[in-house]
Amino acid sequence: MENNFVSDIPKPSLLFIHNGRTRFVQIDLDLLQPHFKITELYLTSPLFNPARIIHAVMQHDIVLGWFSSWHTFLPILAGRRFGKPTVLIVGGYDTANLPEADYGSQRGGLRRWIATTTMRQASHLITNSHSAKGETMTNVGIPAQKISVIYHGVPPMPPGDMHQRQPIVLTVGNVWRENLLRKGLLPFVESAKFLPDLEFVLVGKWQDDSINELRNIAPPNVRFTGFIPEDELRNLYQTASVYVQASLHEGFGMSVAEAMLGGCFPVITNCGSLPEVVGSCGVVVQDQQPESIVAGIYEALSMSSQARQLARSRILQEFTLERREQTLTTFIQQCLS
Repeated sequence: MENNFVSDIPKPSLLFIHNGRTRFVQIDLDLLQPHFKITELYLTSPLFNPARIIHAVMQHDIVLGWFSSWHTFLPILAGRRFGKPTVLIVGGYDTANLPEADYGSQRGGLRRWIATTTMRQASHLITNSHSAKGETMTNVGIPAQKISVIYHGVPPMPPGDMHQRQPIVLTVGNVWRENLLRKGLLPFVESAKFLPDLEFVLVGKWQDDSINELRNIAPPNVRFTGFIPEDELRNLYQTASVYVQASLHEGFGMSVAEAMLGGCFPVITNCGSLPEVVGSCGVVVQDQQPESIVAGIYEALSMSSQARQLARSRILQEFTLERREQTLTTFIQQCLS
């Protein structure tokens, strides 16, 4: 006789808090949905109803927040007050201290106090790389045993032609002032003048007038696309020869991982989590100087189709959605036990 037993044990209820439905936030929502009864709390402004927040916390078994800032401050404190396990995923603006790029809550002031207090009050912290864990320990003073590393999962993508690639050098990052150095957009554009036979493509939404600064210094072989649909970006990953991530700070580096899946060979700075993602399957430059980036591009252009395949294989093996789902789900369930 077939066993048609279906468990009637209810799923644990999870309050999922964020202040922007970014790609990685949406991925986590989708991965956790089969395992928990999720209420999504999308806070777009600090002017929210505190009573509503506290009530929501009380009605759920566990609180999970993306990043430590004003939107997770009250939920985490309320969770602690009512004995709920609280988990924060951190390792971006909240843990960074980069005055040279005008970036990071840990530079000081009210933002630092809010981010630091929220992290210290949470039951558990997750970072998406060991580099981000180290930064959280150093800049925020959080002990290592409170922080778990769970790598992102990268959605699968068919590879492009590994043998015939277009003479395109690609980078991805929203264009606004703090990203000019943090994401390496400025040195990327400056590098283009040394390689006039290649097309440099910068993909990313124009969020302030810093696009004009980039245009003013850009040689004719630079193309600024603005925001493009996902299928167009995927096509660029599958046809471009080189992907450059010349960042000063990265908590993970989702774009470089996606580019590697598509067959682009990566050139990265020796910064943050980027070496963790790329491993031995990319060119690492030591600074953001255009001359260094150009040397890295030359080296990447000489790579074989086999080297491109190895870069793709690294992402397929190390940063799968399945691993993210299993590890994150198990971690949350352990927090509840």
